Amino acid sequence: MASNRISILFPKFDEIQYKPMSESTCHDLGLDTLCKALTNDIKQQRYVMSIISNMTDDPYVAEYRQQVFSDILSLPELRKQITELFDKLEFMRSFGGMAKKSDEKLGIWYLLHRLDELDDYIKCVEAMRDCLSNDKIKSEGLISFRKYIEQIYEDSCFAQMRKDISELKVKSSEIKSITLGINVNERFEATGMGLVSVNAKPFKKSGIVSNFADAIASKNAIKADAEWNGDMHYHEIDHAANGRPMAFFQKEMGFMAMQSTPFVESKIRETIINLPDDDSMSGSTFYLEKVMNKMLDTLVRRLRDTLSKYVDVAVINISRLIPEFTYYILFAQFVEKLSEQGFPLCEANAVSADGKSMQAKGFYNLKLALNIDDPKDIVPNDLDFDENNTVYILTGANRGGKTTVTQAVGLLFALAQGGIRVPAQSFDYVPVDCIYTHFPADEDKTIDLGRLGEECVRFKQIYADCTQKSLMLLNETFSTTSFEEGYFIAKDSVKALLRKNVRTIYNTHMHKLGFDADELNNEGLPGKVSSLVVKSEGGKRSFKVVVAKPEGMSYAHDIAEKYGVTYEMLISD
Repeated sequence: MASNRISILFPKFDEIQYKPMSESTCHDLGLDTLCKALTNDIKQQRYVMSIISNMTDDPYVAEYRQQVFSDILSLPELRKQITELFDKLEFMRSFGGMAKKSDEKLGIWYLLHRLDELDDYIKCVEAMRDCLSNDKIKSEGLISFRKYIEQIYEDSCFAQMRKDISELKVKSSEIKSITLGINVNERFEATGMGLVSVNAKPFKKSGIVSNFADAIASKNAIKADAEWNGDMHYHEIDHAANGRPMAFFQKEMGFMAMQSTPFVESKIRETIINLPDDDSMSGSTFYLEKVMNKMLDTLVRRLRDTLSKYVDVAVINISRLIPEFTYYILFAQFVEKLSEQGFPLCEANAVSADGKSMQAKGFYNLKLALNIDDPKDIVPNDLDFDENNTVYILTGANRGGKTTVTQAVGLLFALAQGGIRVPAQSFDYVPVDCIYTHFPADEDKTIDLGRLGEECVRFKQIYADCTQKSLMLLNETFSTTSFEEGYFIAKDSVKALLRKNVRTIYNTHMHKLGFDADELNNEGLPGKVSSLVVKSEGGKRSFKVVVAKPEGMSYAHDIAEKYGVTYEMLISD
């Protein structure tokens, strides 16, 4: 993206660095599912993913986007107008006459017809200026875009374009005839040809014999100049001789003499157009255009280039914002739909790095909400990241919602930093520079290294990439080996994360890791670890998380229950 372009998604583009989430992280968070819920258009899905998966810890970007989104969300009429205008601009840009390549030869008639198209461009810019003049617009992004449109509109080049197009449209609508001049030598052979005039009057029809006789025999027949006298006559080409127009020229005017003359200047030759043998009079306008284009090639090219320059100024830069507006509009429609269904969504609040780095109240997993009809079935949770809670060891019963909570936290940051409403009652946060996930890999990706080897290699890489400003989400990491081996590796990994002071949720069945929180905190490392538990109430899963000691060494019991090999389950068959 060029630095001189306006953007409603990337303020100060050259000054701010963005980090992309990995494809696996986007999948682990469910961003691919979210994009599909926004639109069926694959191109739009990819664009939304490209925005929301590229992150920066600069809070200005999140605030800038959030303000734009608030305007677009609160002004549905603006969304409708902008969508209609952009649809029109995109259609004209993609399929209009000005979309043709610069090396194509365009006829003068073709360019004159494109005046209507240029006039539509002008009207689109004017309409966009008008709809952005809404005094309810408060965001820096849309106000900057409005100023950009006003600058284009007031620019002398645009003003001149409006004037030129207006005059050309009027003049082109008055064209009734065109006068061509043919120079001849003493043998009445054509030696040159050119445009005499474009006229607002039609020629008067007369008989060719009387017209020719008048021209030769009258007293003032041979004119001293070639100017239009307001009373010129012509004779329509009929099916003389063999019925072909070219035969008429050849017979009556000696037109082919020049074509057969080897010493005629090549530039003059280029003005001669042969009509195909099977052509009829219905194509005479087409061939006239070809004759004119031969003569007016330079003029046509200059006119085309001038009009194309105007299009660049008035349209191309504006059209680049179509995907950016689409991003906001798709999310606005999505948020409206969820809100109407009763799902709570709020504006996120980006805060400084002092104190808490995340305070989420009443948050839930947006991906889960897509598959729930009744918002009352959602179980909201609260969670903080601060100086005493940097790494959470999340334990609890199998299918108790550990992965759902882990994923939900990642979605909060991704949506907030994308400027979008988040699934929570309130969300204060310090933006992250990127999100890293370590979820179980597909088995076909672990053949070469084995499952544990693959996990170790992958964790080492994301640990090297992450910083103190990152968010790390681990799901059953190092659980593919024996408990003793997995626990040893997991404990060292947690210590390393505490050393980097990376905000982390480690979802695991290794309850012993949660019991070791106090021991790990005594290591004197910058970060602090806490045990986070999905509570069970009377043996039932509550899907609520609280900071507390693990509820027991239930890893083996959960596995046994999962596969139906507890005593009660075995004897019940």
